[in-house]
Amino acid sequence: MSTQIPTDPPADTPVTDRAGILLVDDMEENLLALEAVLGSLNVPLVRARSGEEAMRALRRERFALVLLDVRMPGMDGFDTAAGIKRLDQAKDVPIIFLTGSDPGGGFTYRGYATGAADFVPKPFDPWVLRAKVTVFLELHRKNRQLEALLARDDVQLAEMARRLSAIDSLLGEDQVEGDDARTAQLRAQMTGLDNILRELRRARSLQP
Repeated sequence: MSTQIPTDPPADTPVTDRAGILLVDDMEENLLALEAVLGSLNVPLVRARSGEEAMRALRRERFALVLLDVRMPGMDGFDTAAGIKRLDQAKDVPIIFLTGSDPGGGFTYRGYATGAADFVPKPFDPWVLRAKVTVFLELHRKNRQLEALLARDDVQLAEMARRLSAIDSLLGEDQVEGDDARTAQLRAQMTGLDNILRELRRARSLQP
């Protein structure tokens, strides 16, 4: 069975959608290896040499993914992951743990409990790492597109509500004894639109 090489992000992806990857490792050689593997993905790669430095970076800018070494002096990977999940602006950023240990048993449980989305053992396979990262980058891009669509829907719903209100005001001003058939028809159409608007808002409120 052939192995499909992970593809780069589409060339026409807006730069604003290319949120970076935060690389967290206290060893220079590990950071260089990560940059060599991921450098062609056309997204910013930001270094952090400690958990504390990673937290500062996450407060400054938005990331699509965090690659986090587990074994670091001081604030280790588990503590860093727990801290990331407490940051409002970063709590939903997926974390891939990079570990030299076999991620099994209690080690795996602790990792997932502190927010890990996946594990990659070191020394890592460049193809496996790049494939996993590509999947998370694509997921981030799709989420950004969904956010944009929902924001556009909010604007359209607000405009529809404004227009319905304006129609209602005009109809109220034109009221005379025994509304003619045209006015009654307009009122019926407005009621239908108002019902559609309420259903759209209800559906939006149920979305995760």
